[in-house]
Amino acid sequence: MSKETKENVLKNQISGSRRAKCTALSAISLIAVVITGALLLFIIGYVLVRGLPEISWNMLSTSPSYLTKNIGVLPNILNTLYIIITTIIIVLPIGVGGAVYLNEYAKTGRIVRMIEFGAEILSGIPSIIYGLVGMLFFCQFFGFGTSLLAGSLTLVIMNIPTIMRTTQESLKTVPDSYREGAFALGAGKWRMIRTVVLPSCSEGIITGIILSIGRIVGESAALLFTAGFAHVLHGFVEGLASAGSTLTVALYVYAKEQGEFGVAFGIAAILMILTFLINFSATFVGKLFRKKMLAESDS
Repeated sequence: MSKETKENVLKNQISGSRRAKCTALSAISLIAVVITGALLLFIIGYVLVRGLPEISWNMLSTSPSYLTKNIGVLPNILNTLYIIITTIIIVLPIGVGGAVYLNEYAKTGRIVRMIEFGAEILSGIPSIIYGLVGMLFFCQFFGFGTSLLAGSLTLVIMNIPTIMRTTQESLKTVPDSYREGAFALGAGKWRMIRTVVLPSCSEGIITGIILSIGRIVGESAALLFTAGFAHVLHGFVEGLASAGSTLTVALYVYAKEQGEFGVAFGIAAILMILTFLINFSATFVGKLFRKKMLAESDS
């Protein structure tokens, strides 16, 4: 056998081995996707099948009463919305502003690495620790008491790393040529960031908002120490100053304390529907914001 023939046989063996490995990896990836999708569909389907029959107009539009044994979750729905709105309004400028500073203004060095490391540490702390800190810091030290405002501020601390890190990673994906082109046209630093960089990474910011909303909606341990268990119907301003339970806390109370698992599944179904609506709304608003920012940059 000639030298060229041996080389061709070796190349065919190597290419055949590579094809086999690629096929195996593709099959493993496909199996992982199928298992993940099946688990997701099973959980969503199981909760909706068990929960939707428990939902009624009386449940959605009334407050609970231990005297009449009425089960209503309207105060819990409103408390959940109050906490989401308050937390996002506070955490969004802090998280996005911190990410912009670290990526666009700060020089790469030890301080930046320490801040990024601190953000990673904060994102891994158990939520019950945040609850204890929030109870001591916001409820007692600042005198807010057990209230939705104390719970919202606690959730702000919990979600700053999520917003900041997702925004920072999105800022890194914006090509430097975009920045150089804006500078070449005479734009200043802040105008370049506002009209070029932020619209280009708006999808990453929206992803951070959606992740934060998911954590806010699903949080219970931290709110047990800071927001309380109350089921009283309040307006937005009055509600922030008062104690109140979110849907997740109410789900815990009905399932663990009262053994009302049917009601708990109904609340879980409401949580899923509410999460879907908020996520779609955040995506829609983010697209409008990006179009507006791009229109301003063109003008």
